[in-house]
Amino acid sequence: QGQVVESGGGLVQPGGSLKLSCTASGINLGLYETGWYRQAPGKQRELVATIPDRGSTNVADSLKGRFTISRDDAKNTLYLQMNSLKPEDTAVYYCQARLAWGQSNVDEYWGQGTQVTVSS
Repeated sequence: QGQVVESGGGLVQPGGSLKLSCTASGINLGLYETGWYRQAPGKQRELVATIPDRGSTNVADSLKGRFTISRDDAKNTLYLQMNSLKPEDTAVYYCQARLAWGQSNVDEYWGQGTQVTVSS
């Protein structure tokens, strides 16, 4: 029943900024571990940032200082603010919502991705 959908991608110049959104439906995003991943052409999917629980945020070491993850529970939306973008940030960005319990019980949702291209 649940679904997450990314939006906000596009073409930006190096040094520019972009804010991605991930809107959930059918699930209460505030109850889930949430995060952003990205996949560049020919590369494996890479963790960008997560909100593992309320009050906690994690950003990949290489992206700290430029990327910020946040969540608005009232809007049931996850955000990724990206600043000082570099060409190497070019990728498809995916949002994830995950709820796990016990040894093997998992409720997990992935969006279809939004393309971010950083180029002059």
